Amino acid sequence: MKRSPTKQPGWPTDDDLDAQAVLSALDDDGCRAILEATTGEALTATELAEQCDIPTSTAYRKVEKLADADLVEERVRINTSGKHATEYHRCFDDVVVSVGDTGGVEIELTQPDTGSDSESMPAVAGD
Repeated sequence: MKRSPTKQPGWPTDDDLDAQAVLSALDDDGCRAILEATTGEALTATELAEQCDIPTSTAYRKVEKLADADLVEERVRINTSGKHATEYHRCFDDVVVSVGDTGGVEIELTQPDTGSDSESMPAVAGD
């Protein structure tokens, strides 16, 4: 299992990826809906529940499953009122699944090309 094309600080190493966790998350309809919703923007669990038409408790379970598989990352959205929220963003562009010569499953996740450090900055939102 590996990530490509380049290593970034905080990016999981080859040994950190769990092929079964990635495949299980990708096999889940709710997880796939969340991945689609978080492609262009980071969303809170409540926003994901609304956008994906799932209960909020389900959204929390799905983002936890996706985070455990290193498919989404958690960020803090800083609100001007002082009430902060956790938001989730898809942290890869593509997933390549292959079967190695020994029969083992290999997962390759390509990193998004952010081109700037804005992805690592916390979002600021008004109420």
